[in-house]
Amino acid sequence: MSEKKNVLRLDNITMQFGGVVAVDDLSMEVNEGEIVALIGPNGAGKTTAFNAITGVYEPTNGMVSFLGAPVVRNHPQGKMKKQYKGSNAEKFASDPVLNPTPDKLTALGMARTFQNIRLWKTQSVFDNVLIAKHMLRTSNFFSATFRGNRAEEEKQREEVLELLKIVGLEDVQHELATSLPYGKQRRLEIARALATKPKLLMLDEPAAGMNPQETDELTAFIGRIRSEFNMTILLIEHHMDLVMDISDRIYVIDFGKLIANGTPEVIQNDQRVIDAYLGVEDDA
Repeated sequence: MSEKKNVLRLDNITMQFGGVVAVDDLSMEVNEGEIVALIGPNGAGKTTAFNAITGVYEPTNGMVSFLGAPVVRNHPQGKMKKQYKGSNAEKFASDPVLNPTPDKLTALGMARTFQNIRLWKTQSVFDNVLIAKHMLRTSNFFSATFRGNRAEEEKQREEVLELLKIVGLEDVQHELATSLPYGKQRRLEIARALATKPKLLMLDEPAAGMNPQETDELTAFIGRIRSEFNMTILLIEHHMDLVMDISDRIYVIDFGKLIANGTPEVIQNDQRVIDAYLGVEDDA
């Protein structure tokens, strides 16, 4: 059996704000077809790590590789050379800095959702997904002006309708996105990310605010996405039933530092994880 291809790799990612180290020397990888979870207490640095991966933040140090090629890379510079509290300060100092904007990384094949749902509130369900499709257009200003892009536009509309059928939102396609129940809004946000045809789908607390039934439905939905789209998924989540049910592997961070990684069975029995997270009644 051939080894699975590496889709995402983090090498020594550190994110420091002033004197505060939010992510501390984090290394991890996600392989093709996997569902990998990043968990930890509130404030552990999970979303900060997502932001460093997707170009929202420029990491203070470290490198992100996507589909085998470096896409994000930095090292302590300027005043940060003296302020830097992390490890491996010189590891990437001789390499060119890579700091792409989020849209550039989306075009490469990364798509993400956010903790707080970010839908276009005045647009329909259909148009929310269609707008995401527009980033894949090959038409230019001239062809768009003279409707030379009509065939491409029609094809994208057909693809949006097919995607809405797959995710179970076809029947509400003409409704305002914000009129949907919370669980369907989450599903729409994921559908919008899928519309960009990603190689990696990153979900930031997709079950946040959901009741138990909605969480169970989301768990099944994420599993369907993996199988039907042959999708690789990295997710942040606090609902441990969802994480343990669906993840192939789990990384655990605390105070920005990796404390454990492995299969759900390994993580459930790791004493450091139990002490830092799983064994705590209230992780707020």
